[in-house]
Amino acid sequence: MTDIDEPAEKATQPKRADARRNEQTLLDAAAALFVTSGVEVPVRDIAAEAGVGTGTIYRHFPTRADLIIAVYRHQVEACAEAGLALLASSASPYAALGQWIDLFVDFLVTKHGLAAVMQSDKTGFDTLHAYFLDRLLPVGTQLLNAAAEAREIRPDIETYELMRGVGNLCIGAGNDSRYNARRLVHLLIAGLRRPQSPSA
Repeated sequence: MTDIDEPAEKATQPKRADARRNEQTLLDAAAALFVTSGVEVPVRDIAAEAGVGTGTIYRHFPTRADLIIAVYRHQVEACAEAGLALLASSASPYAALGQWIDLFVDFLVTKHGLAAVMQSDKTGFDTLHAYFLDRLLPVGTQLLNAAAEAREIRPDIETYELMRGVGNLCIGAGNDSRYNARRLVHLLIAGLRRPQSPSA
């Protein structure tokens, strides 16, 4: 039995890995287009960006809501995983925080789209919102603490307060071409810097 089962298991593993890679490619493509064009971007555009046929997208995500929810979760995980990587690779904890907030702003575009498609499913939306807080608040806290310990920012900043403030700046940005949410977020993050002591 072992001799028969092992080859069969090995034969199916590459397919599962390929399917996971294909799904990640689709989610990356959809996330990028959601940021630039909104969550109502045509499926054919997502397929073209991912280099697949539209049928492939519908096999993975039968409805637009399924796709938006999957992108939401994908972006939450990407933001969560980026925190430590940015701390390790950036010039300073403050620089890492700024880059992470940029990723968070991209994510918020999808979050607002998710709220629209899940208007009738408050329980489902609340569950996803709790998942978002559980995954991202600890990462944001880690980045803020690192920047505060390096004496780059004020030490009295609450993570939830900052993330809520960034979210509020991003609301409605798509409805006004003169409103640059990302610029305002950059100004907010610049305002976190500690005042520099005058040189003696």
